[in-house]
Amino acid sequence: MWVANPGAGEAESWLQSPTHRAWLVAQATRLLGFFIPTVDDAGHFVELDDHGLPMPTGCPPAAAPRQQLLTVARAVHSYALGEMLGIPGCEPLVARGLRTLWDHHRDPAAGGYFTAVNGRDIVDDSKSAYGHAFVLLAATSALAAGHADANQLFEDVLAVIDRYFWSDTDGAAREAFTRNWEEIEPYRGANSNMHLCESFLAAGGQPGHSELVARATRIVALLIDQKARSHDWLLPEHYDAQWRPLYEYNTSKRNDAFRPYGVTVGHLLEWSRLLLSLRLATGDNSTTLLDGAQNLFQQGVTVGWDTLHTGLVYTVDWHGRAVNDDHYWWPVAEGIGASAYLARITGAPLYEAWYQRLWDYAAEYLIDRAEGGWYPQLNAQNQRIVHPWYGKPDLYHALQACLLPFLPLAPSLAAALRPGERV
Repeated sequence: MWVANPGAGEAESWLQSPTHRAWLVAQATRLLGFFIPTVDDAGHFVELDDHGLPMPTGCPPAAAPRQQLLTVARAVHSYALGEMLGIPGCEPLVARGLRTLWDHHRDPAAGGYFTAVNGRDIVDDSKSAYGHAFVLLAATSALAAGHADANQLFEDVLAVIDRYFWSDTDGAAREAFTRNWEEIEPYRGANSNMHLCESFLAAGGQPGHSELVARATRIVALLIDQKARSHDWLLPEHYDAQWRPLYEYNTSKRNDAFRPYGVTVGHLLEWSRLLLSLRLATGDNSTTLLDGAQNLFQQGVTVGWDTLHTGLVYTVDWHGRAVNDDHYWWPVAEGIGASAYLARITGAPLYEAWYQRLWDYAAEYLIDRAEGGWYPQLNAQNQRIVHPWYGKPDLYHALQACLLPFLPLAPSLAAALRPGERV
């Protein structure tokens, strides 16, 4: 494993460097500028191609235009952060996104939020825990940015999560339902619960909702303290309705964007940072959460780092061997956030070293210096490929990689940017 120079002094720390912080701010600002066309001329939220132009039928390309709940919610969250940073042009996009979530994606009859629409037409009427997690995150960040009208969205989506998704018996969420709230399949997912954990940590900072932090704690207890720990920190992603791991799930779908076979390396790194965020939210200074974060990070970079070509592989098997060796952008972004938090909390040179290495990789292979944005998918040799990721469909991961290293340590980015916090 690549490690830091044992003699590295404070002068060598990027995390302490004003120049590096200025570079991060410039990168975040450029990303927010690049993704403005996410709202097209007709006011629809769309994914962008490599040149920053709207893709007519989205990512991946579909038979007809569609607007995805995930795209709208992540844009609202990201531009609310930009608004709190004081970057002009973000507020109108947040306001538009809030109206879109309420007027187009919300089901006024049965409740909940549709996965995809085309204007007023419903394209995909399923209702997923994953999508609702991001609606909650969007509403929370918009409230933090001063959009009082986001409160109706916040209270509505939280009520839907309470009624249909959250299982107090399991301490985790059910996965997905039809339009009329019939469960689609007896499946439980670590991915959707990870993002609910993220959203609960953010929403738990809203007055009167501190119980959501306790829910995040229960999700971590189930998936990390029980499942990840008992699997040598190689977290199973897929479960049946009784939370028994489905080890062979999707063996034939190794490039599935959301449910691939095996262990998803980027999620080990993402969970690592979320455990540190939970530690901050609860004030728990015991070693349990910190040890878990360190073990997940260590396992993620040990099995995931491509020592031949550099980059992080997408998935590994139960022995830590690469299954899908493509290099996606979001695991690198999550590794940056996790290593930044670990370095700042522990002071260990190892994490600063990984922080620098991951940014060097992103700068060399992922960041499009000519046109902006990050390339989402490369092959094992770090050459640009597409499928399942086309164009540049995502601001959320790259933006957070730029912000987490220099904003105050906090349970969420919205909390870090609230008035009175120091940057």
